[in-house]
Parts: sequence; structure tokens; C-alpha cells
Amino acid sequence: MDPKLLSDLQSQKETLWTNPLIQSDDIPEGGLREIFDAEQRFARFAPYIKKVFPEAANGMIESPIKRLGNMEIALQDYFQTTIKGQLLLKCDNELPIAGSIKARGGIYEVLKIAETVALEQNWIQETDDYTVLASSRFRNFYSRYSIAVGSTGNLGLSIGIMGAALGFKVTVHMSRDARGWKKELLREKGVNVIEHEQDFSHAVAEGRKQCELDPDCFFIDDENSKDLFMGYAVAALRLKKQFEVEGILVDHDHPLIVYLPCGVGGGPGGVTYGLKHVFGEHVHCYFAEPVNSPCMLLGLASGRHEGISVQDIGLSNRTEADGLAVGRPSALAGRMINELVNGVYTVSDKNLFKLLTLLHQSESIFVEPSAVAGMFGPFLPDVQEHLSSIDVELSHATHVVWATGGSLVPEAIKDEYVKKGKVFLVG
Repeated sequence: MDPKLLSDLQSQKETLWTNPLIQSDDIPEGGLREIFDAEQRFARFAPYIKKVFPEAANGMIESPIKRLGNMEIALQDYFQTTIKGQLLLKCDNELPIAGSIKARGGIYEVLKIAETVALEQNWIQETDDYTVLASSRFRNFYSRYSIAVGSTGNLGLSIGIMGAALGFKVTVHMSRDARGWKKELLREKGVNVIEHEQDFSHAVAEGRKQCELDPDCFFIDDENSKDLFMGYAVAALRLKKQFEVEGILVDHDHPLIVYLPCGVGGGPGGVTYGLKHVFGEHVHCYFAEPVNSPCMLLGLASGRHEGISVQDIGLSNRTEADGLAVGRPSALAGRMINELVNGVYTVSDKNLFKLLTLLHQSESIFVEPSAVAGMFGPFLPDVQEHLSSIDVELSHATHVVWATGGSLVPEAIKDEYVKKGKVFLVG
């Protein structure tokens, strides 16, 4: 690993690592079929979702894209730079049911578990109307089974809310970084929440241990789950349809640049994997991590993946961006995107709050601190230089900042975050 990069990480300096292994024109075969399989499973469950969660229009767990004209001006003024192309927000902070990107992967894996169990027991056929799963008969059936997961918050919300709605006994092991309101919301939904004083990796290990003792328990492994990964990847198919409606081109002359907040890596990894299969060499993805929790950057740059943690280089893994407070990257995601992601950059908590407040002031859009990490990327000179070095012309580019959570945050906490950002902006 480059000594200067290591030094920059240890000193918590905002920095960009670029991927020397990027293979933009070499997309893994077979992946698109798996993504379509996941999309079809979502479609089978749409009638059930529409019945149980009417806020999900037509049973779709999807979010809009929004143009950020005012935010673009505010950022150009703040950073004293310009952005070439148009700036869009992918509003996974507005995803129905769970209010974060975790609704894609977490809910998908719960649905797959529910379908698999029911098919194995001959309770349903794939051609059935899945609204039948909302009946007390099916809730009693699913109550025989348990689901466990370790989470910093948002994944636990998505799995807990959907799992409890179906009737599963759900236990969420929450790490020290999880917000109190997320724990209380889960308990209100009938979910068993176990709090741990250790970090995310410990919470995951405890969830895994619980299911090892129970043959009827399903463990949803945020560090290794292919099902979570494919649930996230479906977002690429949805984004393509949204672009077609909006008349947004993606080709050599109109590249797509995507900026994704990264915790353990499953969410941004799955989205990147999907985008590469859908848009090929014309999409370029960057991950964003807190300066104290750059686990994916460290895993990729060192080549050690889950074999190294941020604590190994002296970092605390403490950040206000609770969804990104992960010390060790996903073993699966890191390898799946090892040659697909353009790079990873780090951002300080202070800048996260500044960006959160600027977005709220300019567009009246609220997101969690972790969810605004992608907003730093389009204005980083190092990112622009890297794109230029690989012959990406940005004049007609579309920059998509992926907002990963925020709609379920209580109003009092939203106000607290915005006020904190205002202090940093003035300071």
C-alpha cells in the first residue's frame, strides 16, 4: 500500500484513492440475469407490498431523481469551482417503507426468504397472487421462523419493518453507533432490539451466532450476502427507465458519474455492479467514506479486503455518519467491485454537516449526514482530474449523487443536524 496514502488516512486527511485495476469494458458475465431475477421477485411481491404498505406506489420500492439547480449554484459558490454537466440527486432517502437505500437490499432479502420458505412448504406457487401473504394464516406460518441481523441502523430498520409485517420473529443486533430513535421505531414494530457497546462487526458476529443455534433462524449477513447485493443492483434497471422518461442520455459523449456513500460496501457495491451491467463503460462510480471509517478504501487499496480494518491503522471508526461507521469492509462486495469502482474518497464529519445544511437551505431536501457524503465528489478537483486522465469528457456529463437515507429521521433531530451544519458553515 502506498505510504503516502496510508499516512493521509492515518492523519484523517480528506483524500482520493483511484483504482488501478479498473476494467470499465470488462463486465462480468451472467450478472444481468441475476439482476433481472431479483427484479422479477420484486414484481411478484408488488401486490403484497401495495396492500400492506400503501405508501409504496403500485407496490414499488423506488425513489425519484431530482435536478439540483439551486444546490449546484450553492456548491459552486462555496467551493469556488464549477461543475461540468448536470447535477442530479437519486433520492433513496425517500424510499418507501424504510426511508433509506437499505430498503432495496434488506427488504429484498426478507422477501426472498419468505418466498423460498413458502415455496418449499408448498404454501404458494410463483404464479399466485402474493397478497395472500398478508393473511393471518401466513403470518402464523412465518412466526415459526426467526430472522437476525447486525446493523448500525438503516439495514435493521428495513429488515425489521418488513420481517415483522410478514410475521417473522426478528432480532436486530445494533452497534454502538445506532441512533436511539431507530431502536425505538423497531421496538414499536415488534422487533427485538439487542444493543451492543461494540461496533458494527461485533453486532454482525452476534447476529450470526444467534442463528447458528437455531435451525429455523435466517441470518442476513451484511458482510457477505449475495441476496442483499442483488437487491441493491436492481436500482440500475430502475434508473435506466427514469433516464429514458427524462430524456437523459448515457453514452461516450454523455458519461454518467455516480457518487455513493459507503459503509460496509453492500449498498454502493450492488448499485455499482448493476450500473456497470446496464450502462457499461459509460458509467463511472466513486464511493465516499468518513475520514475515520474508510474501510472499503483501505480494503481495496491494500488488496486485503476484509483482512484489514481501520483500527489496524490507528483509526477509531467513530463518526456522526452512523450508517458509514464500519471498520471492516464486506468480503463479498469488495471482491465483486474490485475492478469496477473508479475510486474511493474520504470526507470529514464537519463537511458532511455543511453539505447537509446547504442541501436543506437550497433545495429544502433533508438527508442524514451519511447520506450526503456523495455530494462532496462532483466538486473534488482530484475526481475531475482522474476522470480526465481516463479520457472522460465532462461537458455533457450527468452527475448523480446517491442520497441513502433521511426521511424517517424525527423532526427534532433534523433541526439539530441543520443547525449544526449552519455553525460549521459560519465557522
